[in-house]
Amino acid sequence: MTARFSLDIGSLQAAYQSGKRTPTEVIESVIAATEHDPHHAWIHRLHATALRARARELEQNGPAGLPLYGIPFAIKDNIDLAGVPTTAACPDYAYTPAGSAFVVQRLLDAGAIAVGKTNLDQFATGLNGTRSPYGVCRNAFDPARISGGSSSGSAVAVALGQVSFALGTDTAGSGRVPAAFNHLVGLKPSCGLLSTSGVVPACRSLDTPSVFALTADDAHRVFAVAQGFDADDPYSRAAQPHGFDFGQAAMFRLGVPAPGQMRFFQPGYAEAFEQACAHARTLGAVLVEIDFAPFLEAARMLYEGPWVAERYQAIRAFIDGNADALFPVTRQITLGGATPLAADAFAAMYRLRALQRQGEAAWSQADALLLPTVPSHPTVAGMLAEPIARNSELGLYTNFLNLLDCAGVAVPAGFLADGLPFGITLAAPAHQDVPLLHLARRWQQALEGKAATVGATGNRLVAQSGIVPPAVRSGQLRVAVCGAHLEGQPLHHQLAERGARLVARTSTAPCYRLYALAGPGVQRPGLVRVHEGEGAAIEVEVWEMPEARFGSFVAGIPAPLGIGRTVLADGSSVPGFICEPGGIAGATDITAFGGWRAWRAQQAAIPTEP
Repeated sequence: MTARFSLDIGSLQAAYQSGKRTPTEVIESVIAATEHDPHHAWIHRLHATALRARARELEQNGPAGLPLYGIPFAIKDNIDLAGVPTTAACPDYAYTPAGSAFVVQRLLDAGAIAVGKTNLDQFATGLNGTRSPYGVCRNAFDPARISGGSSSGSAVAVALGQVSFALGTDTAGSGRVPAAFNHLVGLKPSCGLLSTSGVVPACRSLDTPSVFALTADDAHRVFAVAQGFDADDPYSRAAQPHGFDFGQAAMFRLGVPAPGQMRFFQPGYAEAFEQACAHARTLGAVLVEIDFAPFLEAARMLYEGPWVAERYQAIRAFIDGNADALFPVTRQITLGGATPLAADAFAAMYRLRALQRQGEAAWSQADALLLPTVPSHPTVAGMLAEPIARNSELGLYTNFLNLLDCAGVAVPAGFLADGLPFGITLAAPAHQDVPLLHLARRWQQALEGKAATVGATGNRLVAQSGIVPPAVRSGQLRVAVCGAHLEGQPLHHQLAERGARLVARTSTAPCYRLYALAGPGVQRPGLVRVHEGEGAAIEVEVWEMPEARFGSFVAGIPAPLGIGRTVLADGSSVPGFICEPGGIAGATDITAFGGWRAWRAQQAAIPTEP
């Protein structure tokens, strides 16, 4: 059952602010929606009395300082919630933690409401959602199809509109495969940005909590709250400035595998990916073919190499004495990790490092990769008949991300002829989470028709005004240029030498006049702010460069020019060139041309006197 109104975070926050809804009303809807569980999405739901008490507590204290005030969420049952058993989908393994996992506590402290614990492939071993004693988790669109795993219940609960978002974990694709199968956004953050304290490990050196959400903006909101350095987690690391924000740039480069390096195992998938490539081009993407072979080889190493020994090590004390408590396929995979030698591990690490170096060529060609999330969508019956082979196919485009220290966001990309969703993944090197989320936002908001719905709810994607405050700072500064620094003009090299990248070609607000300044050397314009009704919109380009290089750029600007604020056509403002009032003495007013290029073209066309 689905809640009777949309639970996307943006809509709920607007409803709370306007007084249209209260946390108590939302929780009553959640209680009703989760009363029956034919999809086997849940392992443990908090009692209705506790949920109502949490909602009343929030209402009494108010929303001030709580970015996730009254937002209901679910937790994969290998992540601790205080006072609630953690089973990892193995009843004999269960324990009841006194405290919540680091990420869960951050969400609770931000005002979110934990609804319960969700089903998963046992010990997070699998990408399919069929390996649980709590029942096969059924796909939100077609119960005969797999839901994806291992974070199966988390994805299905969000897709059905029972909660606003859910935590999963991701080692091989567990935060992305279920997103693709259930028409969701799935964020696999850079490893270490979301703490794994209080998370039952699968491969501890590769694990990360993940986020399932109805929209990219919602995933960003949750990521902003959940991320943070945890001194108690040896694998935790602080977020680094992400640099150039290709997700908001007018032009950006997406790498796609070269011909012959892609495989699909179901009719319609190749065509769906071609349509996704076309969609990317409408957003301004330049598609660049890259050599995908290093990524494919790295993906195979996750289960075919010694990393499976980490899965054995994670539950070694338990499985050595309780092997019969595990699902047969889970036991088979995990015990296989007891045999590799230490020498095998070192050999694999050496090879992985070589593949990582080979893969760097792709990042020099592209800002991010555009990939299908999965190559097919098996039935439950097909998965149970061939559990190893079918599961291996599902990881074709996902297994490499954590091994190669990448971030990724799975995004809906439409529907196939059979009515099932198709999804893509945007991937980039570590710490590129925010640009990926920005690009996912643009991608999702440009979808049309049935694709522009959220999850399996049938609710339309609601376009939110403004943009979510970035979870991580960029370390970049933008500057609007209007003359000799425009691309192709004589001083553009001063931007290029500082690693600047084009963000947008646009114009100012209609409150400027443009002058061709007099004087020796390279001819320059002067942009002057005037009163309303006295100016015009002037062509500008917005470029972005590292903060560390901005000072030297500004230092080279001669009087009467300087850097101030330029108001753009959309009402936003960025640093930009300004001109001292005295500088326009003797200058030529060229406002009527609408920009420096148009005036220069007119000047070039004037015949010179013999």
